[in-house]
Amino acid sequence: MAEIGLRSISKSFGSTEVIKSLDLSVSNGEFITIVGPSGCGKSTLLRIIAGLENQSTGDVEIDGNVVNKTRASERDLAMVFQSYALYPHLTVQQNLMVPLKLRRLSFLERFPIIGWFMPNRSSKLDEIVSKVQAASETLQITHLLDRKPGQLSGGQQQRVAVGRAMVREPVAFLMDEPLSNLDAGLRVHMRAEISELHRDLKTTFIYVTHDQAEALTMSDRMAVMMDGEILQLDTPHEIYNNPSTIRVAEFVGSPKINILKGECDEKGNLNCFGTKITDSIKLAQKGNVSVGIRPEHMQLVSSKDKNVIKGKIVYRENLGSDIFLHLTVNEGEQKIIVRSEPSNVINTAVGDQVMIGWDEQKVMAFDVDGENITMQ
Repeated sequence: MAEIGLRSISKSFGSTEVIKSLDLSVSNGEFITIVGPSGCGKSTLLRIIAGLENQSTGDVEIDGNVVNKTRASERDLAMVFQSYALYPHLTVQQNLMVPLKLRRLSFLERFPIIGWFMPNRSSKLDEIVSKVQAASETLQITHLLDRKPGQLSGGQQQRVAVGRAMVREPVAFLMDEPLSNLDAGLRVHMRAEISELHRDLKTTFIYVTHDQAEALTMSDRMAVMMDGEILQLDTPHEIYNNPSTIRVAEFVGSPKINILKGECDEKGNLNCFGTKITDSIKLAQKGNVSVGIRPEHMQLVSSKDKNVIKGKIVYRENLGSDIFLHLTVNEGEQKIIVRSEPSNVINTAVGDQVMIGWDEQKVMAFDVDGENITMQ
């Protein structure tokens, strides 16, 4: 296991700054996910950690040692790429053996014909085969050892790529969107497998993805990265329920959080479209604010209920276990989404006028700068 630290890391390509003086500390054995939209600099950051890219400024530390001038092959990190990067002409077993051969066999021992006569080559190969066998059993790919990558499914190739990283017994795993090439169902399955692998190995994992579902389900902590900066670093629960800025709130969560125009008075009362949303703002600031309510915290209610918003259903999205109602409010000026169980909205149809309520304890408010206003 290894503790990894980034100190004032920045990276520029010419005049374009892609990472802006970034700090990050990853504890021993931690699973941390760096999540953000395409082009935010997360993959570049992972390559800097791996030593495949040089930072413009700052230090990379592994177990307290600065490794800026240490070659990638000597950092004892294992990287799993988005493309898997398997050798197509080699079998699965041979692919798994490659990193161990490069590390444990000398140049002459790897050399054709001559290597056969080197005295220690046979014992080293036996040890390599044993490690490959152990890794393949852990990943349940023993039956695939004689196949070539072209004969494997996407999920099987992904396991082989992870196995090739495992056999090195690295101090940390670096994963660059390893599930992005898989179909939706297989991604869910492989998320669970990678999480289980992390628990078994107890090794540091740094995982990069643009899929916030992966970050929320797999991480001990997640770093939300945008425009070369980490906007928030915390547990998935805290980031989802208490995002520091409106940008984080809008990025994390599916469907996207509802953002409404609101007003706040000196007493902490928050209003939208003339309706009181909540009266529990701790740091009351009179003026315009943005009100955030996640779709699962809104519901259709009776017209007799107090403090409701009137809306019109414009689209019903049926996902089986959930129905997403897309509505227009404030006479069509804004759109919101309400997430509901099918049984609660069985009698609704497109074009219906409905009343919408919400959980006041889950309401968020953001000031004109997009910062989260603390709620009681």
